[in-house]
Amino acid sequence: MGFLYYAEYLHLFERARSAYIRQCGMSYAEIEARGILLPVREATCRYRSPARYDDLLLIRIAIGEWGRASLRFVYEITASDKKKILASGMTQHALIDRSGRPLGVPDWFREVIGQLKQPAEGEPLY
Repeated sequence: MGFLYYAEYLHLFERARSAYIRQCGMSYAEIEARGILLPVREATCRYRSPARYDDLLLIRIAIGEWGRASLRFVYEITASDKKKILASGMTQHALIDRSGRPLGVPDWFREVIGQLKQPAEGEPLY
């Protein structure tokens, strides 16, 4: 049909999230090496206008909320001209240890992952 496949938006969210964590100065592998796993508990995507193949997309990402043992990332995908929001969404992640037990958010994790400024309207981070 010439449109970006609907499930691909979740892949874009994941790549943006990895880039965000990297921009904070740590890789996801390093977070896991410190004993924290971040499985997705919930994901939503609201499709507003279709992206087409070969479109240049900008993705804004921010931390929308911290819980006791979770965090939520929020996303906004726009066309490169920033005039139209194509999709918005969120992923909520539990913090668990390797045995699957919930972990409280450690101070070091909140400091590292929360250090980037929240993006201004239209300002891409990825």
